[in-house]
Amino acid sequence: MGDVAKGVLAGAWTLLVGWILPTAVNLAVCFFAVVPSLRHTVPFSRLWPTTGVNVTLLLLTGAVVVGLVLNALQIPLYRILEGYLLWPAHVYTIACARRRQEKWDLQDRLRLLRLKRQLRARGRLPVLARADLTRLTQHSRIARASRTDSGRTTAQRGLLREKLARYPVDDEQIAPTRLGNAIRRHEEYGYDHFRLDTQVLWNELTGTAPEQLRRQVDLARSSVDFFVALLAGHAAVISAALAALASTGDRPAVLIITAAILGFLIPVWYWCAVSATDEWAAAVRALVNTGRSPLADGLGLVLPATLTDERAMWSLVGKFSRLPYSERAAALNGYRRVPPAETP
Repeated sequence: MGDVAKGVLAGAWTLLVGWILPTAVNLAVCFFAVVPSLRHTVPFSRLWPTTGVNVTLLLLTGAVVVGLVLNALQIPLYRILEGYLLWPAHVYTIACARRRQEKWDLQDRLRLLRLKRQLRARGRLPVLARADLTRLTQHSRIARASRTDSGRTTAQRGLLREKLARYPVDDEQIAPTRLGNAIRRHEEYGYDHFRLDTQVLWNELTGTAPEQLRRQVDLARSSVDFFVALLAGHAAVISAALAALASTGDRPAVLIITAAILGFLIPVWYWCAVSATDEWAAAVRALVNTGRSPLADGLGLVLPATLTDERAMWSLVGKFSRLPYSERAAALNGYRRVPPAETP
């Protein structure tokens, strides 16, 4: 009973922090900055609270209800911000190409810094490394960025590696937005390293993993949820402020200032959401690295001794889970756990 209670409380906490709290902030801003311009219009004139207690109850109730609705709509919200939903095809293609070029530029900048450091330490470079150094120093965009990178401290150069780590390893997995790439990197981690398709086997993986690992993933994701809900709510409040400005014209200065401040904060929260994915990615990486053995045991399989065999096994498990049954699935028999012999 205690484990059930802890699970419920953990889920309630992530829901509260990730969706209800930012919704309460947005509703408060909307109520005090936007709604007074509409208080004399129907239906606001009928619903307008008459006491402070009524205001508090209205905000609390609205925060819970709207927060639950946003939580239910989190998949389309994320897909819009990741660039998978409501993006025109040509815009999607152009944005992916831009993100891919940004990744390549970061790789080249770090490569140039590394080659310069090796040249200073050794006094000379191998032939291929010298060719790389010449190519990169002659590249106008990389050379221009290198002049700034050369003055960076070790910690600042580490931030460049951190930015590069927010891209998926496979260039074919590049998404059109920075948030999409920051999330995609941990979605592809299991498949890239072990051929474990975590997108297909997510429920099985989290269902067999230790509670602490699942808790870490949920807490890390709630930080990203918080900023996603905050910026989505800001967009709704801005729309309401502009609609009120166009319809009533009452308190125009307050409405314009509110829309301007929230519009300025949206990219800030977006950057915070991208940065918060670092902890989420680390939690998923830990879940994959240490949760594979319980997952294999839960599926009735024995984890192979070699990484090559393990990658082959998880590839078969992924195909078995997402594709209709085929006789080729019999290849999994070589990895199945032998049942204990029955006692006579």
